[in-house]
Amino acid sequence: MSSDGSAGFPVRYTLIGIAASLAGLTYLDRVCISVLAPAITKEFHLTQVEMSYAFSAFTLAYAAFEIPTAWWADRIGSRAVVTRIVAWWSAFTILTATAFSYPSLLALRFLFGIGEAGAWPNAARVFSRWIPARERGIVQGLFFAGAHLSGAVTPAIVLWMTGFLSWRQIFIACGSVGFFWAAGWYSWFRDEPGDHPAITSEERDMILRERNLPVHEKHDASSFAAVFRHPSALVLCLMYVANTYGFYFLITWLPTYLADVRHFAKAELAVFSGFPLMLSVVADIFGGLTTDWLTKRFGTRFGRCSVGFAGYAIAGVTMVIAAGSPNARTAAVLIAIAAAASMFTLAPSWASCIDIGEHRAGVLSAAMNTSGNIGGMLSPIVLAYLVRAFSNWAIPLYVLAGLYFMAAICWLAIRPDRPLSKLTAAGELYG
Repeated sequence: MSSDGSAGFPVRYTLIGIAASLAGLTYLDRVCISVLAPAITKEFHLTQVEMSYAFSAFTLAYAAFEIPTAWWADRIGSRAVVTRIVAWWSAFTILTATAFSYPSLLALRFLFGIGEAGAWPNAARVFSRWIPARERGIVQGLFFAGAHLSGAVTPAIVLWMTGFLSWRQIFIACGSVGFFWAAGWYSWFRDEPGDHPAITSEERDMILRERNLPVHEKHDASSFAAVFRHPSALVLCLMYVANTYGFYFLITWLPTYLADVRHFAKAELAVFSGFPLMLSVVADIFGGLTTDWLTKRFGTRFGRCSVGFAGYAIAGVTMVIAAGSPNARTAAVLIAIAAAASMFTLAPSWASCIDIGEHRAGVLSAAMNTSGNIGGMLSPIVLAYLVRAFSNWAIPLYVLAGLYFMAAICWLAIRPDRPLSKLTAAGELYG
């Protein structure tokens, strides 16, 4: 990334760091339950399938409320909405500690999902207003790097905490952090760069000049509906199913797979459970750098789509090899490589939502993320049923590989070089 040439540290760089910490906070509260699952299932006498529904209760609510929350942010701004999101999900992370039965656990996880819905689409909305087009890929990469770094270290942290805290106390500790973040966000952030007291006129003018947004922003029903009539909207949504389906395998059943199928001891389990997300941190950053570099030299379509296609193709091949590997450590490493390859595509995916959606980037990214989370909701449930039916953990990995290949094909049809305003003016939207 380049500065704007003005003196002092650019305010948008501080914003990127704060946004990355938001991404990390979301994963801290999501991932801890996968590590605590054995203690929860033991206390409530749950089966593997029943625990899969507890995992998916969050994802169902998260998917259902993504688009409404993004629309709400378009109406009143991300400063207020993100503050509400973080405070709500933090409260219900803490309240998970009060679960007294299986139904109460399902209800609390569902309410937690309602609270966290819209966090990432709001980040895309913020980036569309604060980040120049030439920096979108690397900024999205850094954002997801924060999430995956948190996801990588959380299993080790939570396993360490189990030595002196109960699973209920761990939920309380993890949830408490968010209230401090929400207070800091509301105090510091402004919805438009020009409203921030610390920004220089040089940085403000550069952002406004290079963010590539139409001058006039509409909030009527027709501008909202136009997002879903863009030819690439459905393909983006289908592509993203694979990413989130795979991610939820990593944060739900991967620790169980490594322990029960690959027979890792506790120390190795902590390392290899977090390894896919740790490797993804590198993939996130390099995916962002690569898509920005290619976009600058070969145009938006090639710069976004080539990275997306290559990442998923590599992920599919590697996951197939991992599923059939007889060596436990080799399989664990290959799963991590496949996961990282799929995360290599995150920067072009979310940058494409901004490229296409413009002022409606939040809504388009919410639609994409909603579809992804439908896959995420199904992921732990499908795995549980497949394992119960076939007593073979390789089959769910082959299913995931097939989804990665499907996502690679989707990138051949995505057109981030055709923004919403351009197609609206030309009368080329569906419907």
